[in-house]
Amino acid sequence: MNKINILGMGPGHRDYILPIALKIIDESDVLIGGKRILSDFQGRGKELIYIDCKLSKIIEYIKENRYEKKISLLLSGDTGFYSMLEYLKKHFNPHEMEVIPGISSYQYLMAKIKKTWHNSFVGSVHGRELDIVSLVGKYKSIILLTDNKNSPSRIAETFINQGMENVKMIVGENLSYGNERIIIDFPKEIVKMEEIGMSVVVIENYE
Repeated sequence: MNKINILGMGPGHRDYILPIALKIIDESDVLIGGKRILSDFQGRGKELIYIDCKLSKIIEYIKENRYEKKISLLLSGDTGFYSMLEYLKKHFNPHEMEVIPGISSYQYLMAKIKKTWHNSFVGSVHGRELDIVSLVGKYKSIILLTDNKNSPSRIAETFINQGMENVKMIVGENLSYGNERIIIDFPKEIVKMEEIGMSVVVIENYE
């Protein structure tokens, strides 16, 4: 039986994908992932399945085809940080899977700004809520994955409403791509940013 490969694809650019992940992709018959990730692997004779439908259909497809085809799921960032891995473990046993980690977008951003993160709170507001104001009172540095709803500008607005305009915010968008942008400023300026989709926000508290 072929292993189901779950591959971390890093922050986005091909340069940040581990060589072993690329090797497994070359050996795969089927690649499953988001449109942006799979766009780099078009025209290579692979069957491409986009994760834009019900996840139950993806699971059904894997169960029906894993014996005849080598299947790899290409997940953004790292497989161990808010990825599909937990969902897949509900449907497959650990011995049926091969998991390869990737570089998370927050690791990439912290390296770009030359900072360590071992004493930081690391979390996500991508599709979930967090009491960010409370966290700022407990940690000197907070690292968050964001989305359209819980965007950098919304986070900045929260700080302004709470009278916490002196926290420093670092916003990383399109990380590892040619149009990458890293903005370091205070909430009164970050609140003016247009919605940019998924990004990484670092909040530093100097109180």
